[in-house]
Amino acid sequence: MAERTFRVWRGDKTGGKFAEYKVDVGKGWVVLDVIHRIQATQASDLACRWNCKAGKCGSCSMEINGKPRLSCLTRMNSFKEDEVVTIQPLKTFPIMKDLVTDVSWNYTQNKRIAPFKPGPRPKDGQYRMYQRDVERSQEFRKCIECYLCQNVCHVLRDQDKKDKFVGPRFMIRLASLEMHPLDTEDRIEKVMNEYGSGLCNITKCCTDVCPEHIHITDNAIIPLKERVVDRFFDPIAIILHKIFGKKKS
Repeated sequence: MAERTFRVWRGDKTGGKFAEYKVDVGKGWVVLDVIHRIQATQASDLACRWNCKAGKCGSCSMEINGKPRLSCLTRMNSFKEDEVVTIQPLKTFPIMKDLVTDVSWNYTQNKRIAPFKPGPRPKDGQYRMYQRDVERSQEFRKCIECYLCQNVCHVLRDQDKKDKFVGPRFMIRLASLEMHPLDTEDRIEKVMNEYGSGLCNITKCCTDVCPEHIHITDNAIIPLKERVVDRFFDPIAIILHKIFGKKKS
């Protein structure tokens, strides 16, 4: 065990400040272990959201030394032994208490998106898909909704355009639906006008923080932008769309 120093943000929507704690850290500990120790021995009222402690539920998202991370996957041996570790809530969403933020805005965005809509079944009653088509959208199903990508998105965080852009997490959802070989719903116009695809300038900050290593920018956002361009700015594609309707690509 070695004593380490931690600065933890304490407060609520009315304001707050950092409190300093000294904790004896054991071998193999992660930041979430530290938070639990502080709760058990020094501050029983410290609020922190967590669930699985295995990097699969996305609940324990927070900012650790200025970087959005899952506290259950952030190992203490990744910091210098004399380094003060600063722990604070996600900055993009309203603070509820201490390290807990109100992420309900994200669920509202999800409800805005038209759900999966398959076409009629063939005469034999069996849908058929190529494996390569399935694999394109399968990557996006790894999302654990930690909202770290939403937190670092400058459109949401710095420009506060939550009324115009749904954020990277829901660009993933839109891409998974648009790329599904059986889906027939046409969402491209809304991708541009309602969901704000044009506001993303592909800095890839969302991809950098994804704990599931989803290629958000390259495999979801850019393809959606390309479909918007094809639909509304490519004269040949515009004509083909009017003739044939939605076409998978």
